[in-house]
Amino acid sequence: MIDSEQSATQVENPAREELDGLDTAGESWGDYPLDRLLIRHENRTIFEVIRRIDQGSYIMDPDFQRDFVWPEDKQSKLIESVVMRIPLPVFYLAEDEEGRMIVVDGLQRLSTFHRFKQDELRLRLPDRAELDRLRFSDLPPKLKNRIEDCNLIFYVIDSKVPERARLDIFERVNSGEPLSRQQMRNSLFMGPATRFLKVASGTESFLAATGRSLDTKKMRDREFVNRFCAFRLLDLAGYGGDMDDFLAKSLRKMNEMTADDLDRLSDEFQRSMENNHLLFERHAFRKSIVSWYEEGEQARNVLNASIWDVMSTGLSRYHGDLVQKSANHLRESVCRLLQDDEFVTAITYSTNDSKRVRERFHRAEQMFQEVLGVRTG
Repeated sequence: MIDSEQSATQVENPAREELDGLDTAGESWGDYPLDRLLIRHENRTIFEVIRRIDQGSYIMDPDFQRDFVWPEDKQSKLIESVVMRIPLPVFYLAEDEEGRMIVVDGLQRLSTFHRFKQDELRLRLPDRAELDRLRFSDLPPKLKNRIEDCNLIFYVIDSKVPERARLDIFERVNSGEPLSRQQMRNSLFMGPATRFLKVASGTESFLAATGRSLDTKKMRDREFVNRFCAFRLLDLAGYGGDMDDFLAKSLRKMNEMTADDLDRLSDEFQRSMENNHLLFERHAFRKSIVSWYEEGEQARNVLNASIWDVMSTGLSRYHGDLVQKSANHLRESVCRLLQDDEFVTAITYSTNDSKRVRERFHRAEQMFQEVLGVRTG
């Protein structure tokens, strides 16, 4: 768990704000059965890989990947290394359930090969006159063949590898800027689900309710939307304590939902954001709700992911007019809940534990039923 004791100056700066109620403690690699980490070894020529990229078999442009950032001199050095037959580092791919290959480590190198083969790159090698300023089409047949026939070594993470293990492997092997787990999920489950997260996290209602406090670069904002979708769509009884698996299941489910079903989910999400902001303004999803409501204190705590879970889903099924009518009673009830020792424990410590998750949802559910009565959905 990330410590929530920060100064007001820190939490008012969205770029620096941390989170509370988010269980980031990972389990050790010793927890994985030895025979379940299915990673196979493949050799592919550059020619084969480029053909598969053009066919859409390799996912080269997921949202989580940075824009193509290698300078042309570095790209040129890579091509020179191939021409000189210098061995290249291995590549890591993750296979999705449809058999497509998602580039985990090696995107810049594969993109360089693709750009050069498409004549989009002119080599910048001033110390090597025979290659400088040339495009692929300018090369003599001998060097063209040498590049296309170059063997690349791939390690492919099988789609059957457990979700948490796949993400842990992502973290371990990626040689570039460290990726967040939501960025990884975004690449593995691209489709209607990830488009939903992107749109929902950019809505004004979401930005207002969260105080624009979530890191967009690391997709922390989309992770929160993902959590809402998971706890709204999936049976809580099926939650077994593995948040990575739970979030992945919701994305799989969303990718199979109809457009109408996703539209209804979007309406619920927007309703929730409006209701939470109506009730708690800039303190929504934070423990500072209590001091703000009872004492008028304006300094706010950091966002609490566990409060988000119960409040975002809980208020998604009540119409705004009912929430507004019961606003004072609801604020008082939420404050009492946030002062209940067992509930506070459930939103603060080991928050991914299945018992803690069920405890906080059970208590929040009781509170909503007592104040607002029958749900709208």
